[in-house]
Amino acid sequence: MFITFEGIEGCGKTTQIRRLARRLEELSVPHVLTLEPGGTRVGGDIRRILLDSRNRDLSPLAELFLYEADRAQHLCEVILPALDRGRWVLCDRFFDATTVYQGHARGQDMALVRRMNREASRGLSPDITFLLDCPVAVGLERALRREAGNAGDGRAGQDRFERETTRFHETVRRGYLSLAEDHPERFRVMDATLAEDELASVIFEEIRPYLAGPGAA
Repeated sequence: MFITFEGIEGCGKTTQIRRLARRLEELSVPHVLTLEPGGTRVGGDIRRILLDSRNRDLSPLAELFLYEADRAQHLCEVILPALDRGRWVLCDRFFDATTVYQGHARGQDMALVRRMNREASRGLSPDITFLLDCPVAVGLERALRREAGNAGDGRAGQDRFERETTRFHETVRRGYLSLAEDHPERFRVMDATLAEDELASVIFEEIRPYLAGPGAA
């Protein structure tokens, strides 16, 4: 199973993907928890460039190329080897993020974005994509609280995307919801305003049918 988590800044996807990973571990389901950008050593270097708020002059096309370079390395080094070994892969963002952030919000040519997504991912598509949806105001407020909490560990102020305009984030949200409408076979739209425990339970119920043995009971 290849499962991805998507959503606007502050939607809670990272918290929820970690909770699902812990649940799978408790059920002895072999899995890999990873993320984009930054799921490899090379990807970590790319992530620092992409999220550093000082890189405000990074062009949209260069940004797109960096995300696809990260993905190509990620597929080769982490995702495909794990799937070949029969492990579940849980990925915090994948090509849908590139479609909405670099395509819808940055205005890059959608045909180019789709082609580069396809090439970098080698045609691989997630089995399930959880879209954690919430109003932009809610997500940004959460993101600001998170950044304030990181102030003492050197990570504060590093995310270029959290500093974008409200209009940018609204475009991202609409882009995600449009993708979910276009691909209902794999998207599961989750209400990200639910309490953390409740949302985790709803997500687990969605993947329960894919579990074998006691975990499916």
